[in-house]
Amino acid sequence: MSIRVHFEEELESLKNQIKELALDAKSSLDSAIHVLYQGDVEKAKQILEDDAVIDSKEEKINDDAILMLAKQQPVARDLRRIVIAIKISSDLERMADHSTNIAKATIHLGEDHGIDIDPELREMAILVMDMVDLAVKAFENEDISLASKLAEMDDIIDKKYGSIVKEMLELTAVNPEQIQHIMQMAYVARYIERFADHITNIGENIFYLVKGKTYDLNK
Repeated sequence: MSIRVHFEEELESLKNQIKELALDAKSSLDSAIHVLYQGDVEKAKQILEDDAVIDSKEEKINDDAILMLAKQQPVARDLRRIVIAIKISSDLERMADHSTNIAKATIHLGEDHGIDIDPELREMAILVMDMVDLAVKAFENEDISLASKLAEMDDIIDKKYGSIVKEMLELTAVNPEQIQHIMQMAYVARYIERFADHITNIGENIFYLVKGKTYDLNK
């Protein structure tokens, strides 16, 4: 097997690990939102435990990428592919961290919090999970036209976040006895919004991979 063929196989393995980690991050958000609405504290605790698996997968991506850099000393686009894999894996790991924060909010609320959870939170999360799917496709195909759409979706998330926070603040005025629980909902909205920000970062990294220079998709 030639050195180049072996290198291509290692690059493909790195790409597949990124895709798997992205699906894990998406699944963690899906689970976190589900247990939030169900008030399932035990399953929320399981999400916290499962986060260690995602952390270990990120570490393996980094280790493999660094080893490739040391062995192959790639240049140009190959170099960018490896560097971007490290950066994207970091965003994916931090996305999963926001899912664990949502699980922690569920634990804080407890099973008998007595408040209705805004359905907008679920709608936000569904849109964010759609962003993950789009980001994976853009990364797999190195497609900047798909990556650019992530910024448009992120703008929708930002608007939903602003609307939800405003609503939560109004609720605290008329339900001061529930302020701690209501604020947990505002935190959840923030975690979902930050999840989307990290996906936008991935889109910017795809632009860098293809174009070789930095782009700010939020402009």
